[in-house]
Amino acid sequence: MADDLARARELLAAGGCTCALVCGGKEITSAVRGVKPLLELYESGKDYSAYSAADKVIGNGAAFLYVLLGIKKIYCGVISTDAKTTLDANGIGIIYGELVPAIINHDKTGFCPVETAVKGVTEPQTALNAIKKQLRKMGVI
Repeated sequence: MADDLARARELLAAGGCTCALVCGGKEITSAVRGVKPLLELYESGKDYSAYSAADKVIGNGAAFLYVLLGIKKIYCGVISTDAKTTLDANGIGIIYGELVPAIINHDKTGFCPVETAVKGVTEPQTALNAIKKQLRKMGVI
């Protein structure tokens, strides 16, 4: 699994993707920003619990999706304090570059709407419902 995490980090560092999941020889990458790729993986119903992940930015919405996916080890460049708390509370090993109070939205005009949508949430299924509601509101799904 340590090799999987190293490989996921390599894929992320190579550019062209925003997140990478690796398990043995299996690699999944996405260049889509935000939590949509993680939501699609979760909704696929497949088992990702043996995968390690690397992600550019993890807000609390993404953290909850990684919990639901069963990921055990993650590397990320930037993580919010709420996301770190969620991952720690769920026993997910996290290595990160920068810890920030909150994730800023893409326009840099405020906070990430998905992170805002799960503010104060502690239960993954409740977070999932809030994430879907917010993504529908934004026209992402």
